[in-house]
Amino acid sequence: MRTAGLTMNDVWAHRVLRERGVETYRLEGVTAELGVMVESLDLKHRGKEENYRPYLHMTGELRSVTPAKALPFGISQVTYSPGQGEKVDAFYEFDDQQLVVLASKGYFTSGFAVPEQVTGIEWELPATADMLVLAPSGAQTEGDTPVVFTQIHGIGGLEIDLESAGYDLAGYFADHSRDGVPRAEAEVDARVLKARSDAINSLFTEDELGLNTEVKQVVGVPVPEAAPAADGMSACLQQIEAEIAAEREQYQTEYASTEGTTENLYRKRVAAALQTAEEHEEPFTPPVPVREAQRRLNLALEEQEKETRRREVKPAPSLDERKRQVSQRAADLDFGEDGEQSLGS
Repeated sequence: MRTAGLTMNDVWAHRVLRERGVETYRLEGVTAELGVMVESLDLKHRGKEENYRPYLHMTGELRSVTPAKALPFGISQVTYSPGQGEKVDAFYEFDDQQLVVLASKGYFTSGFAVPEQVTGIEWELPATADMLVLAPSGAQTEGDTPVVFTQIHGIGGLEIDLESAGYDLAGYFADHSRDGVPRAEAEVDARVLKARSDAINSLFTEDELGLNTEVKQVVGVPVPEAAPAADGMSACLQQIEAEIAAEREQYQTEYASTEGTTENLYRKRVAAALQTAEEHEEPFTPPVPVREAQRRLNLALEEQEKETRRREVKPAPSLDERKRQVSQRAADLDFGEDGEQSLGS
């Protein structure tokens, strides 16, 4: 039997739990399959520590919950009307073999994009859920059916892959290997291959990419001809870093605009007040008495410096200078005694 469902955070779920004498069945950790109407699918990348490993971010709306085993009263599926289901976020991880397929389809070219045919359809995703079943009333009233409340575990971050979900999404990507940035078609020297591998630290090994380990030595082909391939790879990595930075900035902006978050409170209450204070802040101007006192102090310091320079002691005369002064003084004394004698005679 299929029945319409409600979420566990619905106000009626709390009333049912508080009500006494009501027949209820509570089930936890029920293995179930979710029916999700996929609204968007974006190709994202991990951080630098994970070598920018790609993954898919899926968003959609919950449309149904199908438990592995039937619920009480023969309930086999819980459904939700469009617009009534919870929002679902899921992250699809590619395995190594799928990454090889993506690379062969032109993952490192500019024209590589997510296929459009995987959106706008309903996906079946594995999950676990807690369920609360409210039994129908004892009176056999026509149309009286059990009510089911559900709570999906980790509905905002479901981790899925080929093994758990059964979807090989790598096969849906179109082949862009000959579009966008051209790949290196010519054979290159083994030394160039090693230099490129050391500099770029590729996501894939040579076995995964299907490279021939016995690289032929090309005579007459200069090494710099392989540079465009390395330049193309560097451009792709720079583009991926720019996309990750843009995603991070968009996430921070959305998080700061969400009511109740720490960033939102800081922006509204702290940053706004600081900005207003800075806009109205006037440059500090000392009062007139302080400026006058400073001017007088500067004048006094200048006068003191001049006086110090005037009182500087002259350097001590040399030995020859002192001898000359003593001889001059003795001559003056001798002249004075001769004058006195001449006056006495």
